[in-house]
Amino acid sequence: MIMEVIDYNGNGKWSCEEILARYELYAAKLQISRRDLTPDEHSERGRRWIYPVMHKVIEGIEAGDAACVRLGIEFIEEDAKFVFGKSLKAKTARVLRRAKLSEDQKWRIRRRVFGMLQAGHIPHEYRDYAKLVRSIGFELKDVGDVPAGDRYVKAFHDYFVTAVGKLRRP
Repeated sequence: MIMEVIDYNGNGKWSCEEILARYELYAAKLQISRRDLTPDEHSERGRRWIYPVMHKVIEGIEAGDAACVRLGIEFIEEDAKFVFGKSLKAKTARVLRRAKLSEDQKWRIRRRVFGMLQAGHIPHEYRDYAKLVRSIGFELKDVGDVPAGDRYVKAFHDYFVTAVGKLRRP
């Protein structure tokens, strides 16, 4: 009997194999212990489901794994669509708020989030991206110019302008 495989991971750079390979490379560079990122699987009635390895990466971020943090930042920088992408990207942003981030990583996050705002690209997970940027800090000049007309762009622009004022108060 041939088993049907339903793989919820992405393709190419975001396939399970590629994510695991990058994790191994990053863990070796950072000289940290590797964690098991094997994705959860379920088999039933001739079908095998392979769940997104990003669930395990998110657990790694929560545990303070620096290689997983690096993968998480790459994930939120990615424009491609994924199965469960909205919820995975939102959860990634939420756990990155509690992660130890370098100044370069904070800069990359700010560049991504404000770049999306300036392009008028406000996906479902943007609310969590905005909270992430607020938690790592930013300056008003980082927000930049935004296109007029879109109520979501305006709402998030106003959110950031208001947040800068609150960040500066003693």
